[in-house]
This record gives sequence, structure tokens and C-alpha cells, in this order.
Amino acid sequence: MNLSNLIKEQLAAEGLTLDRFRELVVRLFAWGVMLREAESSEQKNYDDVRRIEGLITEYFAVSGFQLVHDLKNECFRLYAPGASVPGLAADELEPVPSLRARLSADFVAAALALRFLFQQGLTEGGGKLADTGDVLIRFDELAATLQTQIKRPLPETAGDRDRLLKDLKRHRIIQYSPSFSLSDEDALIAIRPIILGVISEDTLAAALEAEGPVELQEEANLEAAE
Repeated sequence: MNLSNLIKEQLAAEGLTLDRFRELVVRLFAWGVMLREAESSEQKNYDDVRRIEGLITEYFAVSGFQLVHDLKNECFRLYAPGASVPGLAADELEPVPSLRARLSADFVAAALALRFLFQQGLTEGGGKLADTGDVLIRFDELAATLQTQIKRPLPETAGDRDRLLKDLKRHRIIQYSPSFSLSDEDALIAIRPIILGVISEDTLAAALEAEGPVELQEEANLEAAE
């Protein structure tokens, strides 16, 4: 029996087709993250991957990819071969840079600042901590943390700042309402708990201990592919 037939057999037991399997695999390769959100399409994608978690994890593993399931936050994240995965031992494979997301230094700096603010929010609790486990901040808090802790300013133009926020949202690191505006000082940004799986405690500590501006890599293990 060939591989396709074996996969079809296991999919049939869960009521899924090979076309649906391909769709889920492509979705994970393309975005690298799957979070069970309010919108129905993402809920269904996550739920279907959960139904065949063993199969799809093994499928990726054959090629050296790691599919990590964060049960608490209902999130799957796909890591390329050789990626450094917070909380897991190194896979000992050679890194493949072309498979990693190429991220701007602004993005990496913002992710570090958000990781700092998330930890701070957990410690302080109160109104900053939402029932979902998200930590709520205002945009000016992100700007201040970047300047004081990461020693890097925000992008200069409003357009670049807006694109940065949209990029962080696309990676499921943050969430904000459709009516969010940078000009609204009271508008809130929700930092999602999956930030803990994106920026490790050691990475954050190294950034905070740096005496000058942090030397930021423009590649990160946030996605399997871009």
C-alpha cells in the first residue's frame, strides 16, 4: 500500500478527504500558525487538524518539520527544520533559512516588547488581564517599552506603524478591534498568550540585558514559510 492510500485510510476513519488534508497542510505551510478563533473557518481548520493530529504531525515530521500543539491556547504552530522551539529540545537538524519567515527588525523588536509587556501584565493582573488570558495594553505602552527596554524606536511614519501592527496581528501575536485607530489613545491591543511560544524567556532576558540597541535577527522561527 502506498503512502497516499495509507493517508486516505486514516482520513476516512475521521470522515475527512485527501483534498481536505491537502488544504490543511497548505494552510499550515503558508501561515505557520493556526489559532482557534471566533471566525468559523479558523475554528473548523483547527478542529479538523485536532482530529488527525497524530497523522498530520507525523506527516510533517518525515520532512523534519515540527508541528507543536499549544492545547491551553488552542493553537498549532509549524516550525521549520533546525528551528529553536521554546520549551522543546533542539531537533539537531541543520536550519534551512529559506524556509523561515523573513521578518523586519521592527517586527522582532515589537515582539520582544510585547513579550515584556505580557509578562508584566501577568504579574500586575487587575484590569490588564482579560478573561481569555490576553494582556491588554495601549499603543503608547508598546512605544514606551520599545524605547526604554528594547532601545529601539517605532517606525517613523503612521503608515509603517500601521503595517507593523497588521503584521503582528497576522502572526496571531496581537488582536484588536476593527475600529482600532492609532490616533485613539484609549484603544486597546490584546497580547495573546501564544507570545510565550514565540519569544522565549532566555531571548527576552538577553534583549533586556543588552547595554546598547539590541542586535536583531531579521529571520525568526515564527513561520515555516512566507
